[in-house]
Amino acid sequence: MRGRGWLSGWRRKRGAPPLEEAFSTIATPAGGPGWRRLLAFVGPGYLVAVGYMDPGNWATSIAGGSAFGYTLLSMTLISSLMAIVLQALCARLGIATRRDLAQSCRDSFPRPVAVGLWALAEAAIVATDLAEVIGTAIALNLLFGIPIQIGVLVTALDVFLILALQNLGFRWIEAFVIALTAVIAGCFAVEMVLVQPEFAGVLAGLVPTPEIVTNPAMLYIALGILGATVMPHNLYLHAAIVQTRHVDPDEKSKRAAIRYATIDSTVALLLALVINGAILVLAAATFHKSGQFDVAEIQQAFRLLTPMLGTALASILFAVALLASGLNSTVTATLAGQIVMEGFLDIRLPRWLRRLITRSLAIIPAAAIALLYGEKGTAELLVLSQVVLSLQLPFAMVPLVMFTSSRAKMGAFVAPRWLSLLAGVIAVIIIALNIKLIWDFAAAA
Repeated sequence: MRGRGWLSGWRRKRGAPPLEEAFSTIATPAGGPGWRRLLAFVGPGYLVAVGYMDPGNWATSIAGGSAFGYTLLSMTLISSLMAIVLQALCARLGIATRRDLAQSCRDSFPRPVAVGLWALAEAAIVATDLAEVIGTAIALNLLFGIPIQIGVLVTALDVFLILALQNLGFRWIEAFVIALTAVIAGCFAVEMVLVQPEFAGVLAGLVPTPEIVTNPAMLYIALGILGATVMPHNLYLHAAIVQTRHVDPDEKSKRAAIRYATIDSTVALLLALVINGAILVLAAATFHKSGQFDVAEIQQAFRLLTPMLGTALASILFAVALLASGLNSTVTATLAGQIVMEGFLDIRLPRWLRRLITRSLAIIPAAAIALLYGEKGTAELLVLSQVVLSLQLPFAMVPLVMFTSSRAKMGAFVAPRWLSLLAGVIAVIIIALNIKLIWDFAAAA
């Protein structure tokens, strides 16, 4: 079936593959022990997981923990489970069709629609990069006393780091991201030892309560956690980077690859859940427990940790984890930007130029706000970036669910009916909650 529209098969042959310089460059063993084959697919999931624990998540988790204790841990859990389902669909789309989500949209929708989706995706990537610029600048300020205005400009230097990693090969990018993720996890492991959270309270917080919906203030932060957790650029990213693995074109090989890629992303996102939960638990066990219910800014949390826990190590580890998070996120935002531009427009710019354009669009507003309004302004800009991401999310999520549930496009690899229905329910919930979040922001303006 080769008619027009998303209900039909693909309208044209696949063009150049995503991330062409890295496409199918990583060998995967055809036989041998399952664990050895799985290891060949480990990596892309951690690049995706970075987006679920980037600096944009920190402010909402800190605010939720300080204001409501462990209660909103359930929202962190629910958001992560939703993300696991959506990212599994991304891996399925990329491996089965050898197209990424941006290419699939360009192929399936009329050109004006595809261009509109591209513009929204670019806005989301700029918003993501903006959060990373601000988060990295805040970490540099907390650790080394570098003014935020200068720190924003210093973040531009990561262009050279990323280009160097790309030149070494995709496995080096994955190793860099996994190493920094281990640093973040290690920092928060020590933090948990220092704060000694109430185990019973943590378990109770994982169970949703009606108060989350009935309490307007709690619902507001809960929606913020959701908006900051499920990131639209990750949906474009994942379907592309799974294609760095060499997979034979037969059905058996593709099914095995989908299974291993899903395990990779699921494990990585569970780690992201633990880290996100640790940020909220840190705020709950430290600030909420001592009556500090209004801690909502990263800098404020940093300053309070040392006197409240009695050791400067708590604040230092907090800032180190934030810096690692910011550096990690710049890698994935760069790759997502390249994938989106190439997939939607089939335009291939030099990597340094693409990165410079994206970084400039983030640095200019961040530097201007930091110069004019200082610390408070950058905190507000961080929140604003999450609103932009919430607005864009449905425009990436709905096409993903549509494509992976279409037998005409996916063939034998169409998502099982139960998975499509589950993803559809998740899409409806996220759209409804994000509309509510945007409405609340508009009403409060």
